[in-house]
Amino acid sequence: MGREVRRVPANWVHPTADIYGEKRLQPMYDEDFETAMDEWYAEWKAHVPAEHDGLPYWEWNGSPPDPAYYRPKWTDAERTHYMMYEDTSEGTPISPAFETPEELARWLADNGASAFAGMTATYEQWLATCKGAWAPSMVLDRGVMKSGVEFSADTGTERE
Repeated sequence: MGREVRRVPANWVHPTADIYGEKRLQPMYDEDFETAMDEWYAEWKAHVPAEHDGLPYWEWNGSPPDPAYYRPKWTDAERTHYMMYEDTSEGTPISPAFETPEELARWLADNGASAFAGMTATYEQWLATCKGAWAPSMVLDRGVMKSGVEFSADTGTERE
């Protein structure tokens, strides 16, 4: 959990939903519903008619995927832009979409985007995360709490 770069179409507008009585960004996995449903159904078929302690499959291994929590199915060719997401939940964006990792990193640094809690990050730190795909929420480094964005950049940790 932390911050992750997602590839999206240039015109992607992340949907909102009525959550707790107000319009909020809809948390979404970085997977399309069709793929998620195919995976769930294949797992279900592998266990039919098996039961676990007398319960049907979906009661002990989870309900089918909810389409509200999955992004549209895009081709790789459509996914031309970079967007930073928090993935502590299923994922909501913390930035607009940009054509390059450098543009995304510049926006995140210039706008004081949250790297973790109230922590921000420098352009160089954000760029390392934008190019490395993700960073954990936070790290304790010799007793010092750092955002994963800062820690990953400072240690040269590549994540993909």
